[in-house]
Amino acid sequence: MSNDRIIMGIDPGTNLMGYGLIRVVNRKPEILVSGVLDLKKIGDPYIKLQKIFQRTLQVIDEYHPDELAIESQFFGKNIQSMLKLGRAQGVAIAAALQRNIPIFEYAPRKIKLAITGTGTASKEQLAVILQRYFKMKDFPQNPDESDAIAIALCHFFQDNALVTAKKSSSWADFVKNNPSRVKK
Repeated sequence: MSNDRIIMGIDPGTNLMGYGLIRVVNRKPEILVSGVLDLKKIGDPYIKLQKIFQRTLQVIDEYHPDELAIESQFFGKNIQSMLKLGRAQGVAIAAALQRNIPIFEYAPRKIKLAITGTGTASKEQLAVILQRYFKMKDFPQNPDESDAIAIALCHFFQDNALVTAKKSSSWADFVKNNPSRVKK
């Protein structure tokens, strides 16, 4: 069975939506394409949602991702911002569902933890680590774009960990294969 696939990451937003696609070949990810949908000049919130849906479908139809990883909402102090973010996330998810693409959600803290080793890393720290990981001189400077790449890579790491984990047929086998996970 081949694990080669394309993962699309989306950092949803109603002013800026980042997207990044990574291609995984022989369990090695590489950036396929990334970008930002800039919606700041559009005043009508419903037209913004329409543009998010259309751009997401356009990228899906052009690159044919196998999976969509998207940042989940986090609880903030500003309820209106949270509602807008939820709508942006919802229309991006709807676009993926329109093309029967499986969806995976990751909390911002989990994404940072998967990429940097700490859930409290800054966007700048995240971008530097991604730039080194992908060995790129010209890494995307827009934080929404680099976050979208991070979301896709986070999904790859989560999925890849499941593929490479040792299988255990019994508790004794599990203890033997995972001595560091046993408390004495």
